Amino acid sequence: MIALGTAALAVVPSVSLAQSPDSVAAKPDSINPRAVLPERPTIATHAYTIAPGYVEIEAGLQDAQPGNITQFSAPVVVKIGVVPRLQLEIQGGYSRVSVPGATVSGVSDLAFALKQRVLDNAPILHDFSLQAAVKFPTGSTNVTTNTTDASLLLISSRPIGAGELDLNAGYTRRSGDGTVAPINATLLTASFGAPIAGAVGGVAEVFSTPATSGPAGTATSVGFLFGPTYQVRPSLVLDAGAILNVRNMTGNAIYAGLTYNVGRIPGFPAVR
Repeated sequence: MIALGTAALAVVPSVSLAQSPDSVAAKPDSINPRAVLPERPTIATHAYTIAPGYVEIEAGLQDAQPGNITQFSAPVVVKIGVVPRLQLEIQGGYSRVSVPGATVSGVSDLAFALKQRVLDNAPILHDFSLQAAVKFPTGSTNVTTNTTDASLLLISSRPIGAGELDLNAGYTRRSGDGTVAPINATLLTASFGAPIAGAVGGVAEVFSTPATSGPAGTATSVGFLFGPTYQVRPSLVLDAGAILNVRNMTGNAIYAGLTYNVGRIPGFPAVR
């Protein structure tokens, strides 16, 4: 039996930022509230939040085939602007792992996150946000980790030329005895995105999950993600690319996805 909640699917632990050519210029307070602020495909997220009352959807596909194992995931994130500088995220998706003679699949655990922008143009940190998240064991059998996870992410974003650098540091504490997933885990990321030509942009990132302890403990892993983005219109950005195993990951992967700003929720109260 294989369980998707183990490190088998740890090629990319979360969904994050892809820079579109207009997204850098749109931050932190876009003149056009329907201009997307993608948080995929990289692990790192940016410090900015979408406009109050607006909804943005991120969806993607990822496939890795280390050895004779096939790992497939389809993450989905729904972002809702609550008030200025505060954003709610609902995260879920679908996962499947296949080995010779066995396949397990199903919906992933459900997570909720709140991102609060704290600082703008501050010394050292520049634009800075905090994101707190809770994941619940709601996924399908052998897909869920059967743990409740509480996470805190520190996010710093700054412009560099026409692009943007996003630095993240995160900590996760899980319930359980550590046999399926480590009780304590950390994450470090550095992501850079910039326009290239016209509607085409690009993103590159180095990310690491430092070593964990316990029965499900793992050695420090390092990955490198890169790929182009394409802005179809201000409200829609496509992305694709590859994730390379630098150290101790389960293998290389390819991904593709999109970010789409649906628009304002009808009847949402005006917030200043």
